[in-house]
Amino acid sequence: MAVNFILLFATAMLAGGLAYFIPSWEERYFKLVLVFAGSYLFAITVLHILPELFVESGDSTKMGLFILLGFLLQQILALLSTGVEHGHIHHPNHQHGGVQVGVYTIMIGLFMHAFLEGTLLSHDGILVDHAHDGHDHGHHHHHGNNNLLLGILLHKGPEAFALVAVLMSSMKKRWVFVLLIIFAFASPLGMVLSNIFYERNILDRNALNIFYGMVAGGFLHISTTIFFESSPDHRFHLNKVLISILAFGLAILLEMFL
Repeated sequence: MAVNFILLFATAMLAGGLAYFIPSWEERYFKLVLVFAGSYLFAITVLHILPELFVESGDSTKMGLFILLGFLLQQILALLSTGVEHGHIHHPNHQHGGVQVGVYTIMIGLFMHAFLEGTLLSHDGILVDHAHDGHDHGHHHHHGNNNLLLGILLHKGPEAFALVAVLMSSMKKRWVFVLLIIFAFASPLGMVLSNIFYERNILDRNALNIFYGMVAGGFLHISTTIFFESSPDHRFHLNKVLISILAFGLAILLEMFL
Protein backbone atom coordinates (compact mmCIF):
# COMPACT_ATOMS: atom_id res chain seq x y z
CA MET A 1 0.00 0.00 0.00
CA ALA A 2 2.92 2.34 0.69
CA VAL A 3 4.10 1.93 -2.91
CA ASN A 4 0.62 2.74 -4.22
CA PHE A 5 0.49 5.82 -1.97
CA ILE A 6 3.78 7.11 -3.36
CA LEU A 7 2.85 6.36 -6.98
CA LEU A 8 -0.52 8.11 -6.72
CA PHE A 9 0.95 11.18 -5.05
CA ALA A 10 4.02 11.38 -7.30
CA THR A 11 2.04 10.97 -10.54
CA ALA A 12 -0.26 13.86 -9.66
CA MET A 13 2.66 16.06 -8.60
CA LEU A 14 4.76 15.29 -11.69
CA ALA A 15 1.89 15.79 -14.17
CA GLY A 16 0.73 18.93 -12.41
CA GLY A 17 4.32 20.14 -12.32
CA LEU A 18 4.53 19.91 -16.10
CA ALA A 19 1.64 22.36 -16.47
CA TYR A 20 3.11 24.46 -13.66
CA PHE A 21 6.55 24.90 -15.19
CA ILE A 22 5.61 24.66 -18.89
CA PRO A 23 2.76 27.13 -19.42
CA SER A 24 2.94 26.77 -23.23
CA TRP A 25 2.00 23.34 -24.53
CA GLU A 26 0.36 21.71 -27.53
CA GLU A 27 -3.29 20.97 -26.78
CA ARG A 28 -3.50 18.33 -29.51
CA TYR A 29 -0.83 16.20 -27.80
CA PHE A 30 -2.61 16.51 -24.48
CA LYS A 31 -5.83 15.31 -26.09
CA LEU A 32 -4.09 12.27 -27.56
CA VAL A 33 -2.72 11.36 -24.13
CA LEU A 34 -6.21 11.88 -22.74
CA VAL A 35 -7.73 9.52 -25.34
CA PHE A 36 -5.20 6.82 -24.46
CA ALA A 37 -5.85 7.21 -20.73
CA GLY A 38 -9.62 7.23 -21.21
CA SER A 39 -9.52 4.18 -23.47
CA TYR A 40 -7.39 2.21 -21.02
CA LEU A 41 -9.64 3.23 -18.12
CA PHE A 42 -12.74 2.12 -20.03
CA ALA A 43 -11.13 -1.20 -20.97
CA ILE A 44 -9.95 -2.02 -17.45
CA THR A 45 -13.39 -1.10 -16.08
CA VAL A 46 -15.10 -3.51 -18.47
CA LEU A 47 -12.48 -6.27 -18.29
CA HIS A 48 -11.61 -6.20 -14.60
CA ILE A 49 -13.72 -4.01 -12.32
CA LEU A 50 -17.24 -4.87 -13.50
CA PRO A 51 -16.73 -8.66 -13.76
CA GLU A 52 -15.26 -8.83 -10.25
CA LEU A 53 -18.02 -6.66 -8.84
CA PHE A 54 -20.77 -8.83 -10.28
CA VAL A 55 -19.04 -12.04 -9.17
CA GLU A 56 -18.53 -10.62 -5.69
CA SER A 57 -22.04 -9.23 -5.33
CA GLY A 58 -24.80 -11.51 -4.11
CA ASP A 59 -27.36 -9.34 -5.92
CA SER A 60 -26.28 -8.32 -9.42
CA THR A 61 -29.30 -6.02 -9.89
CA LYS A 62 -28.46 -4.11 -6.74
CA MET A 63 -24.82 -3.81 -7.84
CA GLY A 64 -26.02 -2.48 -11.18
CA LEU A 65 -27.97 0.16 -9.27
CA PHE A 66 -24.83 1.26 -7.39
CA ILE A 67 -22.93 1.51 -10.69
CA LEU A 68 -25.73 3.64 -12.12
CA LEU A 69 -25.72 5.86 -9.02
CA GLY A 70 -21.98 6.28 -9.41
CA PHE A 71 -22.48 7.34 -13.02
CA LEU A 72 -25.01 9.96 -11.92
CA LEU A 73 -22.82 11.10 -9.02
CA GLN A 74 -19.95 11.69 -11.42
CA GLN A 75 -22.26 13.85 -13.53
CA ILE A 76 -22.81 16.04 -10.47
CA LEU A 77 -19.10 16.12 -9.60
CA ALA A 78 -18.31 17.07 -13.21
CA LEU A 79 -20.60 20.10 -12.86
CA LEU A 80 -18.63 21.18 -9.79
CA SER A 81 -15.20 20.50 -11.28
CA THR A 82 -16.07 21.71 -14.82
CA GLY A 83 -14.99 18.30 -16.10
CA VAL A 84 -11.32 18.69 -15.19
CA GLU A 85 -11.20 14.95 -14.43
CA HIS A 86 -11.82 14.19 -18.11
CA GLY A 87 -9.50 16.86 -19.46
CA HIS A 88 -11.63 19.99 -19.66
CA ILE A 89 -9.58 23.12 -19.26
CA HIS A 90 -11.87 26.05 -18.44
CA HIS A 91 -11.30 29.30 -16.59
CA PRO A 92 -12.84 29.38 -13.10
CA ASN A 93 -15.57 31.85 -12.14
CA HIS A 94 -17.93 31.13 -15.00
CA GLN A 95 -21.22 29.34 -15.53
CA HIS A 96 -20.89 25.62 -16.21
CA GLY A 97 -24.11 23.69 -16.63
CA GLY A 98 -26.02 26.34 -14.69
CA VAL A 99 -23.59 26.21 -11.75
CA GLN A 100 -21.42 29.20 -10.82
CA VAL A 101 -17.97 27.66 -10.90
CA GLY A 102 -14.97 28.92 -8.94
CA VAL A 103 -11.69 27.54 -7.68
CA TYR A 104 -13.20 26.04 -4.53
CA THR A 105 -16.04 24.44 -6.45
CA ILE A 106 -13.55 22.83 -8.81
CA MET A 107 -11.42 21.58 -5.92
CA ILE A 108 -14.39 20.11 -4.05
CA GLY A 109 -15.65 18.20 -7.09
CA LEU A 110 -12.21 16.99 -8.10
CA PHE A 111 -11.13 16.07 -4.57
CA MET A 112 -14.28 13.98 -4.01
CA HIS A 113 -13.76 12.18 -7.30
CA ALA A 114 -10.09 11.46 -6.58
CA PHE A 115 -10.85 10.36 -3.01
CA LEU A 116 -13.46 7.86 -4.20
CA GLU A 117 -11.22 6.38 -6.88
CA GLY A 118 -8.54 5.86 -4.24
CA THR A 119 -10.87 3.48 -2.38
CA LEU A 120 -10.50 1.03 -5.27
CA LEU A 121 -6.93 0.40 -4.15
CA SER A 122 -7.76 -0.19 -0.51
CA HIS A 123 -6.77 -3.57 0.86
CA ASP A 124 -4.31 -3.80 -2.08
CA GLY A 125 -7.00 -4.38 -4.67
CA ILE A 126 -10.37 -3.68 -6.19
CA LEU A 127 -12.17 -6.08 -3.89
CA VAL A 128 -11.39 -7.30 -0.41
CA ASP A 129 -8.90 -10.16 -0.60
CA HIS A 130 -10.61 -13.31 -1.89
CA ALA A 131 -8.32 -15.38 0.28
CA HIS A 132 -10.71 -14.76 3.16
CA ASP A 133 -13.30 -16.78 1.26
CA GLY A 134 -11.04 -19.70 0.55
CA HIS A 135 -11.07 -18.95 -3.18
CA ASP A 136 -7.86 -19.10 -5.16
CA HIS A 137 -7.78 -16.07 -7.41
CA GLY A 138 -4.29 -15.04 -6.35
CA HIS A 139 -2.49 -14.80 -9.68
CA HIS A 140 -5.25 -13.01 -11.56
CA HIS A 141 -6.05 -10.87 -8.55
CA HIS A 142 -2.47 -9.70 -8.12
CA HIS A 143 -1.96 -8.71 -11.75
CA GLY A 144 -5.49 -7.28 -11.96
CA ASN A 145 -4.59 -4.95 -9.10
CA ASN A 146 -1.51 -3.76 -10.98
CA ASN A 147 -3.57 -3.17 -14.12
CA LEU A 148 -6.12 -1.21 -12.12
CA LEU A 149 -3.38 0.88 -10.52
CA LEU A 150 -1.95 1.62 -13.98
CA GLY A 151 -5.39 2.71 -15.18
CA ILE A 152 -5.82 5.08 -12.24
CA LEU A 153 -2.31 6.49 -12.73
CA LEU A 154 -2.94 7.08 -16.44
CA HIS A 155 -6.11 8.91 -15.50
CA LYS A 156 -4.45 10.80 -12.64
CA GLY A 157 -1.80 12.40 -14.86
CA PRO A 158 -4.03 14.29 -17.33
CA GLU A 159 -6.37 15.11 -14.44
CA ALA A 160 -3.60 16.86 -12.46
CA PHE A 161 -2.27 18.55 -15.61
CA ALA A 162 -5.70 19.96 -16.46
CA LEU A 163 -6.26 21.13 -12.88
CA VAL A 164 -3.03 23.13 -12.80
CA ALA A 165 -3.67 24.55 -16.28
CA VAL A 166 -7.06 25.78 -15.05
CA LEU A 167 -5.76 27.24 -11.80
CA MET A 168 -2.74 28.96 -13.39
CA SER A 169 -5.08 31.31 -15.24
CA SER A 170 -6.67 32.72 -12.08
CA MET A 171 -4.31 32.30 -9.11
CA LYS A 172 -0.80 33.09 -7.97
CA LYS A 173 1.63 30.28 -8.59
CA ARG A 174 2.30 29.50 -4.93
CA TRP A 175 -1.41 28.87 -4.28
CA VAL A 176 -1.65 26.70 -7.37
CA PHE A 177 1.15 24.58 -5.93
CA VAL A 178 -0.64 24.31 -2.57
CA LEU A 179 -3.87 23.16 -4.22
CA LEU A 180 -1.96 20.67 -6.35
CA ILE A 181 -0.50 19.12 -3.19
CA ILE A 182 -3.99 18.90 -1.66
CA PHE A 183 -5.31 17.21 -4.79
CA ALA A 184 -2.33 14.83 -4.94
CA PHE A 185 -3.20 13.58 -1.45
CA ALA A 186 -6.87 12.89 -2.30
CA SER A 187 -6.57 9.41 -3.85
CA PRO A 188 -3.92 8.15 -1.38
CA LEU A 189 -6.16 9.41 1.44
CA GLY A 190 -9.16 7.54 0.04
CA MET A 191 -7.08 4.37 -0.20
CA VAL A 192 -5.69 4.62 3.33
CA LEU A 193 -8.89 5.66 5.11
CA SER A 194 -11.05 3.01 3.45
CA ASN A 195 -8.47 0.40 4.40
CA ILE A 196 -8.38 1.63 8.03
CA PHE A 197 -12.16 1.69 8.22
CA TYR A 198 -12.32 -1.88 6.93
CA GLU A 199 -9.64 -3.13 9.32
CA ARG A 200 -11.47 -1.54 12.27
CA ASN A 201 -14.85 -2.94 11.12
CA ILE A 202 -16.29 0.52 10.54
CA LEU A 203 -16.93 -0.51 6.94
CA ASP A 204 -17.71 -4.11 6.07
CA ARG A 205 -17.12 -5.89 2.80
CA ASN A 206 -20.54 -5.05 1.40
CA ALA A 207 -20.06 -1.34 2.14
CA LEU A 208 -16.73 -1.33 0.33
CA ASN A 209 -18.31 -3.05 -2.66
CA ILE A 210 -20.90 -0.27 -2.80
CA PHE A 211 -18.06 2.26 -2.99
CA TYR A 212 -16.37 0.20 -5.69
CA GLY A 213 -19.57 -0.02 -7.73
CA MET A 214 -20.09 3.74 -7.56
CA VAL A 215 -16.48 4.39 -8.57
CA ALA A 216 -16.89 1.99 -11.50
CA GLY A 217 -19.93 4.00 -12.60
CA GLY A 218 -17.83 7.15 -12.35
CA PHE A 219 -15.12 5.58 -14.50
CA LEU A 220 -17.71 4.70 -17.14
CA HIS A 221 -18.91 8.31 -17.16
CA ILE A 222 -15.40 9.75 -17.44
CA SER A 223 -14.10 7.37 -20.10
CA THR A 224 -17.17 7.59 -22.33
CA THR A 225 -17.18 11.39 -22.00
CA ILE A 226 -13.56 11.44 -23.20
CA PHE A 227 -14.56 9.29 -26.20
CA PHE A 228 -17.46 11.54 -27.19
CA GLU A 229 -15.63 14.81 -26.65
CA SER A 230 -12.46 13.75 -28.45
CA SER A 231 -14.41 14.02 -31.72
CA PRO A 232 -17.01 16.76 -31.16
CA ASP A 233 -17.45 17.15 -34.91
CA HIS A 234 -18.33 13.42 -35.22
CA ARG A 235 -15.65 12.97 -37.86
CA PHE A 236 -13.34 10.01 -38.23
CA HIS A 237 -9.93 10.71 -36.68
CA LEU A 238 -7.58 7.86 -37.48
CA ASN A 239 -4.94 8.81 -34.91
CA LYS A 240 -7.46 8.78 -32.07
CA VAL A 241 -8.92 5.46 -33.21
CA LEU A 242 -5.44 3.91 -33.37
CA ILE A 243 -4.58 5.22 -29.92
CA SER A 244 -7.80 3.76 -28.52
CA ILE A 245 -7.04 0.39 -30.13
CA LEU A 246 -3.52 0.50 -28.64
CA ALA A 247 -4.91 1.23 -25.17
CA PHE A 248 -7.52 -1.54 -25.49
CA GLY A 249 -4.86 -3.97 -26.67
CA LEU A 250 -2.58 -3.13 -23.74
CA ALA A 251 -5.42 -3.58 -21.25
CA ILE A 252 -6.38 -6.94 -22.78
CA LEU A 253 -2.78 -8.13 -22.84
CA LEU A 254 -2.11 -7.20 -19.23
CA GLU A 255 -5.44 -8.48 -17.93
CA MET A 256 -5.68 -11.79 -19.72
CA PHE A 257 -2.17 -12.94 -20.49
CA LEU A 258 0.08 -11.61 -17.70
